[in-house]
This record gives sequence, structure tokens and C-alpha cells, in this order.
Amino acid sequence: MNLLRKTKSWKTFFTVVHWTYRRSNSWVQLAGHEGNFRFSEAGHILKKFSVNESRCLQQLMGDVLRPYVPAYYGVVDKDSEQFIQMEDLLMGLSSPCIMDCKIGIRTYLEEEVTKSRQQLNLRKDLYQKMCKADPKAPNEEEHRRGGVTKLRYMQWRETMSSTASLGFRIEGITMENGTVHRDFKHTKTREQIIRTLIRFTDGCTETLEGYWFRLQAIKEALMQSQFFKSHELIGSSLLFIHEQKGRVNIWMIDFGKTTGLPEGQSLRHDLAWVEGNREDGYLLGLDNLLGLFSETMARQAALTPPQD
Repeated sequence: MNLLRKTKSWKTFFTVVHWTYRRSNSWVQLAGHEGNFRFSEAGHILKKFSVNESRCLQQLMGDVLRPYVPAYYGVVDKDSEQFIQMEDLLMGLSSPCIMDCKIGIRTYLEEEVTKSRQQLNLRKDLYQKMCKADPKAPNEEEHRRGGVTKLRYMQWRETMSSTASLGFRIEGITMENGTVHRDFKHTKTREQIIRTLIRFTDGCTETLEGYWFRLQAIKEALMQSQFFKSHELIGSSLLFIHEQKGRVNIWMIDFGKTTGLPEGQSLRHDLAWVEGNREDGYLLGLDNLLGLFSETMARQAALTPPQD
């Protein structure tokens, strides 16, 4: 299995995906964050400037995690705006399959919880979103008032997918032919995820194995990383990429909500979150991903007839 450790290709999946189809380049708008990305020179991509993300990427260039994040090339000005210039992780790949997994047991910051508690205004728009997904989700009082607080909505939202229970959720998938799948809001059980992994990899045990080894390598690097120990990673993703040639890779992306801890403090990343402990559950999600890839490989191996 050829693991792509230096592939010059990337794009945050759940914002914009760059794929090659019939030898013509296309941009597929997936959801949200429109306008966050711009074209750049070959091998690079521009992402709208974020102080947090820029600082994180700069620090990561000197950390043991450097082989697992897009290369950082500084900040550039374009059209009177500032952008982070980084490695385009999709360039050079032929019709890649891509999966974005949001990692961690929550996607909101502790300061958002505090702010929401201080401003207990009811949001009708969030109530309507909740009702659309599950009419039984709001309680009697919320139905009567026709609104929910942002805190209530944020915490409920994490229970709808596998975020709260498994420490990660699938955000979206782009298949080899460019077909985009985003219907994963209720993908929650291990069985549902295994079926999704089989569909994503076309059941190829070699591809599944490649991903497992890459996840294991990322975990080993995380355990040695000073950056990981001293940062709370919220809303970060793992970007899975493979193509039919057998090349497989996973990248750590999206550090806009990643924040450093006060000097002398550290996180374990494998504990449940209790307000105030800042634990993000990153390793809980990573371990569950490793286990699910192992289960998927075992299932596919059992389907393979023995060779003479």
C-alpha cells in the first residue's frame, strides 16, 4: 500500500471540493463558508484569514504533526483581503474519493456555552430547525414558547449524529465520479458507519487497511505532540482521500476554533467533557474510528473467498 505522505493536494471538504472529471476541473460548492477559498498558484490554496488557524498552522510546521497537516506558506493579500496560503491537498489526484470527518465530542467552544447561558434569549429559527429534524425533540415548554436557546440547540445537535456518542461524525463524502453525499446528519450507529465506510471505499480491504495505518500513525504522532497536548481542538476535521491507483491519505485540517491553553496546562483528549475541563474528546473519536475501520476490514475479509 502506497501511503501518500507528501501528496500536494487539499481542500477543506465541507466548504469547497476540487475534483477532476472528464479531464476538466470543477468546483463543487457543498455547504456554508462560501467565499472562504480562492484560487492560487499551482499546489497552493488560499483560505480566508483566521488568527487562530494561521497561528496554529505556523506552530504545527515545527511540531511532530507536520507530516499530517497541510503545509503553511504564510499570509497573503488578495483583493484587499487577507488569506492563509497553504498546500492544496487535492492537486494532482485523478478523481479522488474524499470523506470529511468532524472529530471530537463537541463542536462548540466553552465560551459559547457561557455566552449562551448569559443570553438566554429564545431562538425561533433554531427551534424550527430542531422540529424539522425531529418534531419530538423540543420539550413541552419549548413547544409552548416556540423557541430554544442556542445552548440547548448546540447540545441537542451533537446527539443527533455520532459526535456525542463516538467522538466524530461524517460530514460529507465525494465519490470518484464527483457525486456528493451529505445525508449523514442521522448517521449515528456503528452499523450505519460501517456501511458508509464500505460504500466510501467500495469495500476495498487494501484501501481500508491504508486508512487504518494512517490513523494509527496520526495517533502515535499526537501522543508525542506538544501542540496537541497544549491545545483544545474544536471543530477540527480529518480529511480522508483515496483514488483508484491505490493511494491513500488522511490529513488533519480546520483549526479555526483551535485554542491554546494557559501556560502549564494540558489536555488528555480522551476524557468526557465536563464544563470547565476543556476536554475535546479528540482521541476518543480517533480510537472509535480505528475500531470501526478494523471492524469493517474484518467484515470484508470474511466475504472474500479463500484462495487455493
